[in-house]
Amino acid sequence: MSSPGKQGAEPGTSPGAMIVTPHWLASEAGAKVLRRGGNAIEALVAAGAALAVTYPHFCGLGGDAVWLVADEAGKAQTFLGIGQAASIIPDGDIPLRGAGSTLTTACLVDSWQTVLAYSAVEWLGSESLSGLLDDAIALAEDGFEVSRSQAFWYDFRRGELDNWPGFAGLFQASGIQRQPSLGKTLQAIARHGSREFYEGALARRIATGLAEAGSPLSAADLAATRTEMAAPIKQSYRDTILLAPPPPTQGITTLGIMGVLDHLPMEDFPPDSASFYHRLVEAVKQAFLDRHSIADPRYSADVSLELLEPGRLATKAAAIDPGRALPWPEPYRHGDTALLAAVDDRGRCASLLQSLYFDWGSGVVVGDTGILWQNRGAAFSVDRASPNVIRPGKRPFYTLNPGLALRDGRPHLVYGTQGADGQPQTLSLLLSLLIDHGLDPSEALSRPRFLLGRTFSDSRDSLKIEESAGPETVAALAAMGHEISTINSFSPLGGQAGIIRITQDGAIDGAHDPRSDGGAISL
Repeated sequence: MSSPGKQGAEPGTSPGAMIVTPHWLASEAGAKVLRRGGNAIEALVAAGAALAVTYPHFCGLGGDAVWLVADEAGKAQTFLGIGQAASIIPDGDIPLRGAGSTLTTACLVDSWQTVLAYSAVEWLGSESLSGLLDDAIALAEDGFEVSRSQAFWYDFRRGELDNWPGFAGLFQASGIQRQPSLGKTLQAIARHGSREFYEGALARRIATGLAEAGSPLSAADLAATRTEMAAPIKQSYRDTILLAPPPPTQGITTLGIMGVLDHLPMEDFPPDSASFYHRLVEAVKQAFLDRHSIADPRYSADVSLELLEPGRLATKAAAIDPGRALPWPEPYRHGDTALLAAVDDRGRCASLLQSLYFDWGSGVVVGDTGILWQNRGAAFSVDRASPNVIRPGKRPFYTLNPGLALRDGRPHLVYGTQGADGQPQTLSLLLSLLIDHGLDPSEALSRPRFLLGRTFSDSRDSLKIEESAGPETVAALAAMGHEISTINSFSPLGGQAGIIRITQDGAIDGAHDPRSDGGAISL
């Protein structure tokens, strides 16, 4: 078993099973399930529940989850655990924080029931939800040491915390954090099942707490919340088939970037060169030009086939000037997320992203439940002409897009990252490093990152690049017309990604980001 390191990116290698998460305690919760013979889906339910306790700034019971799973033969399925908008929408602009941003229900807990039912039928899984929540309950009740990531985001938002309902006293910047109210909530779910969150006594307490905070969500909205099963969308890249969740997620954006890069000889450009980064950045821009059309396909046209049409991708690749940068076309979307991935001893794999949207979500703690609610409603538009305009029961444009790659029809890569707008950007970098340049997961995760567009700390539409890229590369990018802002190496702005790789001979290696508090555990 690999052990924790300062950066959390120590690789593990095993012919058996593996789990990666951004927090070691969550990784260990999932590893326990794998050790006792549980499958990859079951392991990630346990790990995800533990992470909902130990990474409260990025994910929790008041948020959502998007799953992408595949068996050893490559049969894949997505699960969109995405809450829907309230049945009654207040007039006016949508605030970024507070009760006015709690416009969508939370679907993480329902997704547990849905994926476990799939596991039982398709993978003959036998783990119960109650047993899978044991570690999360213990962590909430007994406490854990606050992570570096939580400390960073607590300190960053310190000036806002006093304005967040119910937040004070529940979370902290250092020391041992205990969450007894959340522990009781988890116990109720373990005792009565996932639907307790939506239709039981717990649901009534949640609805009361939301109403008291001023949220428009009702008990009926909670009861209507359901996870959707959907086929993944696909894009070929070199000798692999990349899988991503369909709209309303931005999985199509990640696949679009890779579809553009598939027309470029990325293997010819050294991975530390300006030529390599320039082409990645320009492919990102080409794909982001189409992102405004992604929305809930139940309310708008599904643009997946159109945006991934081979001729369209070839035209976009041809539009890239090898020596000159295109202006950045996309408004900034904020968001923070947590990636978990697992491969079991049968070769079945699961990739999971769970999120509160912004760091600390809406900032609203719901009544006495210990649940911090998401602000995913802030992702909607109030522009009536937008495909993403808010409507009762609608799901917003969604940044979460966990990924899988198949080679020869079988799982080869399991991956994903935190980072909203940065998710497709980071994934395109990592996939090119892995596929075009043959780096292993730990090497790829340690390479310098870029982030294009505005962030919470820099309002310019600049290309942020970690200073470890080197002054020569930065200068060459600037000469091509990129507006450059250097950021610290291993910056929190670079996201927190995770990768598991399954080689042709069945060996497994993997790592979680050096920017996180987690890593890989191999068995």
